[in-house]
Amino acid sequence: MSTDAIQNVIGDFESLKSSKDSEWFSEQRRSALDSFKQAGFPSTRQENWKYTDVKQIARKGFSNTRTGQAKASKEELEQVRFKDLNCIELVFVNGAYSNDISHISALPEGVVVCDLATAFAKHKDLLEQHIKTDETTSSFTALNTAFSQHGVLIFVPSNTRLERPINLIFIGKEQSDGYAAHLRNIVVLEDSAEATVIESYIGFDDAQYFTNAVTDVTLNQNARCIHYKLQQESNSSYHIGNLRAEQGKDSYLETHSIALGAALARNDIHSQLNAVGANIVLNGLYMTKDKQHIDNHTRVDHLKPHTLSTENYRGVLNDRSRAVFNGKVIVHKDAQKIEAYQNNANLLLSDDAEIDTKPELEIYADDVKCSHGATVGQLDKNMLFYLRSRAIDEDTARSLLTFAFAEEVISKIGLAPIRDRLEYLVVGQLPDADLIREFTNE
Repeated sequence: MSTDAIQNVIGDFESLKSSKDSEWFSEQRRSALDSFKQAGFPSTRQENWKYTDVKQIARKGFSNTRTGQAKASKEELEQVRFKDLNCIELVFVNGAYSNDISHISALPEGVVVCDLATAFAKHKDLLEQHIKTDETTSSFTALNTAFSQHGVLIFVPSNTRLERPINLIFIGKEQSDGYAAHLRNIVVLEDSAEATVIESYIGFDDAQYFTNAVTDVTLNQNARCIHYKLQQESNSSYHIGNLRAEQGKDSYLETHSIALGAALARNDIHSQLNAVGANIVLNGLYMTKDKQHIDNHTRVDHLKPHTLSTENYRGVLNDRSRAVFNGKVIVHKDAQKIEAYQNNANLLLSDDAEIDTKPELEIYADDVKCSHGATVGQLDKNMLFYLRSRAIDEDTARSLLTFAFAEEVISKIGLAPIRDRLEYLVVGQLPDADLIREFTNE
């Protein structure tokens, strides 16, 4: 990778040092920058990045220090908010927190929901305890630690259930210089705590920017977290996302990852099932068109007996787009009587679309139930014929079958406002969208 790109990052870091910073975190920032300088941007020579070339991100020279030069209008906010969803809402515009358009109120006793700057000032002890600073596994995560100034801290104490979802809205808009938003979100649920967290990444104006987001989730005994991520960045933007989870005894994590936008996007999910009874469900949908590139990498470590993971990802690819799926499940030694199921199904709508799929199992225990599989295909000709025989034209028939394929993932979303929004967005990418909506709403 070009040394100019590395020097651009170093120069930005020196500028950042002159700004106000929490002293206790300065050492972590410097250590993360050193890790990044040593590793550089990942290249296709690395196995985990074999099919995803990030040279475009490095060459663009996105500014790592200048954010927040734009504001979201009332009309734009109405577009990104979920209709009829009563939620706690934190809004970020071009990487910077916007307090005046966020809504945080009526939190149960002991619950902390605040932006990262407030957390540095008022909840230093929580951050020191829960922020992860081992950045050796990913140079983008190291970059995030070195530059993260904005993000969210969510802390739910024991035996507390948050009735309202927490909606994190990250809006990208055009500004004079391309910016990089390094967002760090920290979610901590103590024993028997429950919360629902939504991350929405939405771009306007075909803006060109770079989002580098890291979300760390810690679930203690019996904690339960439902996590949604909607990636709908601008078509000229770049998105790297990393969700890292540590799960305690009998904890439950359910993730729904929907990727529709960005010129290039990469989503990593890594969960460590650290105690008996830990359970994770991973649902994902990615839809690509034009020359989009979307990469999904998941990893689940079964470290203790009687843990469970279930994974279902689906992709719909059109035009000359490309997608990558790599799902790895590792059953560690003595992690007996675990169950792990993984499936990746892909629908190619164009002869020029391409998918690289690689489900993996590494098993070092002998009393387990594990399965994995991947399929790549086109629309079923028999089903097309059936719909055509019912006086449905070919384009509409293809759209209906494509929607039904995607609906397998969308239907698993528990919150109706999110499910309705996604159905609307998915149908909007298909021919005869209005007619399809008539069919699906009957």
